[in-house]
Amino acid sequence: QVQVVESGGGLVQPGGSLRLSCAASGFTFSSYTMSWYRQAPGKEREWVATITPSADFVNYADSVKGRFTISRDNAKNTMYLQMNSLKPEDTAVYYCSNERNAWGQGTLVTVSP
Repeated sequence: QVQVVESGGGLVQPGGSLRLSCAASGFTFSSYTMSWYRQAPGKEREWVATITPSADFVNYADSVKGRFTISRDNAKNTMYLQMNSLKPEDTAVYYCSNERNAWGQGTLVTVSP
């Protein structure tokens, strides 16, 4: 069963940091480009970041560039999103995807004083 599972969300104050994880199974993780997306209630899903299989290329949405870092550990079948300098507008459910056939259930990040 192709599956990705996000974790690490929670409540954090503005300016704080949080690290999200995406655990993958059921596919050859090291061969897949992986991405993070987010969606706030009532808003359209927004792409956040993408990382290629060997992590030789990464790309970020302008809204998170310089604050978020996407990474992966192929030996652990896990992708990460390190989020620093968090802002209230970062509040959303964060999802990971293999850009083909897997979406997770999401993990909620709330940035609030």
